[in-house]
Amino acid sequence: MTDISNDHGLSQTTTHRRSGPPMREYYVYFAVIFVATLPLTCLTWALTVARRMELPERGPVKAAWSQARIITPRIFSA
Repeated sequence: MTDISNDHGLSQTTTHRRSGPPMREYYVYFAVIFVATLPLTCLTWALTVARRMELPERGPVKAAWSQARIITPRIFSA
Protein backbone atom coordinates (compact mmCIF):
# COMPACT_ATOMS: atom_id res chain seq x y z
CA MET A 1 0.00 0.00 0.00
CA THR A 2 1.35 3.44 -0.92
CA ASP A 3 1.19 6.35 1.51
CA ILE A 4 0.59 9.48 -0.59
CA SER A 5 -0.39 11.76 2.29
CA ASN A 6 3.26 12.49 3.16
CA ASP A 7 4.58 13.49 -0.24
CA HIS A 8 7.11 16.17 0.75
CA GLY A 9 8.77 16.34 -2.65
CA LEU A 10 5.74 17.95 -4.28
CA SER A 11 5.21 20.56 -1.56
CA GLN A 12 8.84 21.70 -1.64
CA THR A 13 8.89 22.37 -5.38
CA THR A 14 5.68 24.37 -5.57
CA THR A 15 5.83 28.09 -4.99
CA HIS A 16 3.02 30.20 -3.67
CA ARG A 17 2.50 33.56 -5.34
CA ARG A 18 0.18 36.27 -4.18
CA SER A 19 -2.52 37.33 -6.56
CA GLY A 20 -2.29 40.94 -5.40
CA PRO A 21 0.20 43.64 -6.36
CA PRO A 22 3.80 43.40 -5.15
CA MET A 23 4.41 44.75 -1.67
CA ARG A 24 7.35 46.83 -2.87
CA GLU A 25 5.03 48.85 -5.08
CA TYR A 26 2.60 49.33 -2.17
CA TYR A 27 5.39 50.70 0.03
CA VAL A 28 6.50 53.12 -2.69
CA TYR A 29 2.98 54.47 -3.06
CA PHE A 30 2.62 54.64 0.72
CA ALA A 31 5.85 56.65 1.04
CA VAL A 32 4.86 59.06 -1.73
CA ILE A 33 1.43 59.65 -0.21
CA PHE A 34 2.91 60.03 3.27
CA VAL A 35 5.43 62.64 2.08
CA ALA A 36 2.70 64.46 0.13
CA THR A 37 0.30 64.65 3.08
CA LEU A 38 2.89 65.56 5.70
CA PRO A 39 3.10 69.31 4.89
CA LEU A 40 -0.69 69.62 4.86
CA THR A 41 -1.07 67.85 8.17
CA CYS A 42 1.68 70.02 9.69
CA LEU A 43 -0.18 73.13 8.54
CA THR A 44 -3.49 71.81 9.86
CA TRP A 45 -1.87 70.87 13.16
CA ALA A 46 -0.26 74.32 13.53
CA LEU A 47 -3.56 76.08 12.78
CA THR A 48 -5.35 73.90 15.31
CA VAL A 49 -2.73 74.73 17.95
CA ALA A 50 -2.99 78.46 17.20
CA ARG A 51 -6.79 78.42 17.25
CA ARG A 52 -7.38 76.31 20.36
CA MET A 53 -4.15 77.10 22.23
CA GLU A 54 -3.70 73.42 23.09
CA LEU A 55 -1.97 70.46 21.47
CA PRO A 56 -4.19 68.03 19.56
CA GLU A 57 -4.04 64.39 20.67
CA ARG A 58 -2.60 63.30 17.29
CA GLY A 59 0.57 64.87 16.01
CA PRO A 60 1.13 65.80 12.37
CA VAL A 61 3.23 62.69 11.61
CA LYS A 62 0.61 60.37 13.06
CA ALA A 63 -2.13 62.13 11.10
CA ALA A 64 -0.15 61.88 7.84
CA TRP A 65 0.58 58.21 8.53
CA SER A 66 -3.12 57.59 9.12
CA GLN A 67 -4.10 59.32 5.89
CA ALA A 68 -1.53 57.32 3.93
CA ARG A 69 -2.89 54.10 5.47
CA ILE A 70 -6.39 55.07 4.29
CA ILE A 71 -5.53 56.33 0.80
CA THR A 72 -3.00 53.71 -0.37
CA PRO A 73 -5.30 50.64 -0.19
CA ARG A 74 -7.96 52.59 -2.09
CA ILE A 75 -5.54 53.09 -4.96
CA PHE A 76 -4.76 49.38 -5.11
CA SER A 77 -8.39 48.31 -4.89
CA ALA A 78 -9.41 50.50 -7.84
